[in-house]
Amino acid sequence: MQSPAVLPLTSRYSRVAIALHWLLAVAIVGAFGVGAYMSDLPMSPTRLKLYNWHKWAGVTILALSMVRLLWRLGHRPPPDPPMPAWQARAAHATHAALYLLFFAVPLVGWAYSSAAGFPVVWFGVLPLPDFVPADKALADAIKPWHGVLAKMLAALVVLHVAAALKHQFIDRDGLIDRMRPARR
Repeated sequence: MQSPAVLPLTSRYSRVAIALHWLLAVAIVGAFGVGAYMSDLPMSPTRLKLYNWHKWAGVTILALSMVRLLWRLGHRPPPDPPMPAWQARAAHATHAALYLLFFAVPLVGWAYSSAAGFPVVWFGVLPLPDFVPADKALADAIKPWHGVLAKMLAALVVLHVAAALKHQFIDRDGLIDRMRPARR
């Protein structure tokens, strides 16, 4: 068995990029899990509490996504290891779609909540303005899109993780080390 390639320090993402990647990953997995669980609960104080947590996670994901995008625009990523052109194109397309969905999923959720007449109060302290006016017909039209987009995001996350594992265990090209937190 070949040992994984050791990447030079300059081929890693910055500590800020790595921290934002993993914070966003944990927040997305948590928000998706809470969203999937709460949607089937009967109306209760627990369901309402979970809806608020889900909204807080969504706003946090939106904020982290903005910080991550701004960081990324100002900091070039490390070069990709050698790979077939189709894989590089697929990776770049997947990353672009992930970034798009990092914004679309929480914004559509916020729009649904506003249209349904439910305010978004971040961590129960900071009331956010309504994203759209309250309108039941609009809420009914928006609601399914939040779930569809969230499932698309989940599918892309699974694809992203599968590709990273392929690079780690099949290609053994050290690609995963670019985003792995540094070991001290």
